[in-house]
Amino acid sequence: MKSMLAVVVLAAAVIQPGVAHAGPGVTVLSDTVLDQSALYFVSYDGLVNNNAFQDALVTYNGYQYAAWYTSTRNAVVARRPLGGTGWQKAVLPHRLSANDSHNVISLGISPQDGTLHVAMDTHNTRLYYTKSVAGLATQPGTHPWSASLFAAVQRTLGSAELGNMTYPQFVVTPEGRLQFSYRTGGSGNGVNELAEYTSGSWRKLGGWSSATGNYTGPNGVVSTTRNMYLHGLTYDRRGRLHAAFTWREGNSRVSCSSGGLTNHDTGYVYSDDRGRTWRNGAGTVVGTTGGSRVSVNSPGLVADPLAPNHGLMNQEGQAADSTNTPHVVISYVPGRFTQCVTNYSQQRTQNGRTFHLVRNANGTWSKREIPIPPGSTQRTKIVFDRNDNAYLIMPRGRIVSATKSSGWTDWSLVLDRPLNAFGEVNVDASRMAADGILSFQYQQRSSGTTPSPIRVLDIRLG
Repeated sequence: MKSMLAVVVLAAAVIQPGVAHAGPGVTVLSDTVLDQSALYFVSYDGLVNNNAFQDALVTYNGYQYAAWYTSTRNAVVARRPLGGTGWQKAVLPHRLSANDSHNVISLGISPQDGTLHVAMDTHNTRLYYTKSVAGLATQPGTHPWSASLFAAVQRTLGSAELGNMTYPQFVVTPEGRLQFSYRTGGSGNGVNELAEYTSGSWRKLGGWSSATGNYTGPNGVVSTTRNMYLHGLTYDRRGRLHAAFTWREGNSRVSCSSGGLTNHDTGYVYSDDRGRTWRNGAGTVVGTTGGSRVSVNSPGLVADPLAPNHGLMNQEGQAADSTNTPHVVISYVPGRFTQCVTNYSQQRTQNGRTFHLVRNANGTWSKREIPIPPGSTQRTKIVFDRNDNAYLIMPRGRIVSATKSSGWTDWSLVLDRPLNAFGEVNVDASRMAADGILSFQYQQRSSGTTPSPIRVLDIRLG
C-alpha cells in the first residue's frame, strides 16, 4: 500500500530522559483512591481495569464517573462532583467472566436523556450492558447514588443484537447523540462497526471497515484478511469525525519473524456526516457505514508508511486541537535499531520510540520523534490545553509536553511522579474539555493476582 500523502520527518532534539525540563506548566491537584484492593491480573501485557482503549473515566455536567472491577470481580461504577475527593460507589450485579484484559468496562453518557451507559466484559463474545435511569447525568443532584439506578444487565445493546464483539467504546456527536464503536470478528480478521442511541433506544448503523483485500508484505507474502485498529474516534469543534488507525494482517508470514506483530502503516480517514460516509485525506469517499467499506486497498489512506516488522502499536492515541487539526501518537522500534523485530516485548521496551504526527493544512503529515523513550510496550495518550499546547501521557503516568508556539517541536518531560503505576493509564478527555483539568485513572503495580489500589490523579495543565 503506497501513501498518497507526503510525510515530513523532523529531527528531534536530545533531552536527557528522567529529568523534568521547562515546558507548559503542570500542577498536581489531587490523587484519590477509588479502591484499595481492585482486581489485578496481567494478560496480553495489560490490566483489565486500565487499558488505554477503554473509557472508564468520563465527565459530564459537573460530575465525573469511573468504573473498575473489585477484588471480588464485581463491576463498580462510581461518581464524584468535580473537584471532590470522595467517590460514591455502586456495585453492579455482574462479575467479570474471564481473566482477560480485553474484557474492559467502558462508560458513555447520552446528553439527550441523561442516561449513563455501561458496556463490559467482552472479547469476541456478546457484551454485558446496562444503562441508568433517564436524567441521572443531567440532574445528578436529584438521584441518590446506588446500583438500583441501573437496569438489569443484559447481553444485547438495548434491543440491538451485536453478536460477538470486542473493544466497546462510546463517543458523543456535537449535537448530543451517543454512538457506540466496536469490532466484530477477531484480530487479523475483523470489522469496525457503529451503533447509535436516539429516542431512548439503540440501532445498528453497520460495519465500515473491511477485513478483506490483498496486502503484500515486504517479503512478497500476501495476506488476504486483516482488521483495522482505531487510535480513536474524535469529533472536532466543527463536527468532523477523525479516525486514525493501523492495520493488522491475518497472515503472520507477512512479517519477518513470528516474534513480532503484523501491524503496519498509520492510516487516516474522516467523516462529515456522523460516521455514515468516510473520506481519505484528499476528500475522496472511500467507504460508507453499512455499505461499501474502507479497505486496505482504498486509495490515499496512509499518513505514515511502515512495514510490519517494527512492533507498531495499535490503538494508541489521537486528538484534535482547537483549530480542528488532528494529531496522532504512535510508537514502534525504529529502523536504526532493527529492520526485524523478533521479540516484541523485549525490543519494544528497550528500543521502542514514540512519535507525534500532525496533519498540515495541505494534507501532508509532519512527524517528530519524542526524545523521551517510553521504556514500555504500552500505549501513550494525547490531550491539549486551552492554548493548544500538547501533552502526552505515557506509560506509568509520565507526561511530556510541547508548545503550540514551537509547532510542537520542543518536547520535554514535565511530570515524572513515583506513582508505581503498572503501565497504561485511562485518560478522561471529556474533563479536559469541561474544565481544563487532566484526570487519569491508574492502577498500582502488584504481583500475580494480588489486588492493588486503583486511583485517579488530577492535574492542572498550562
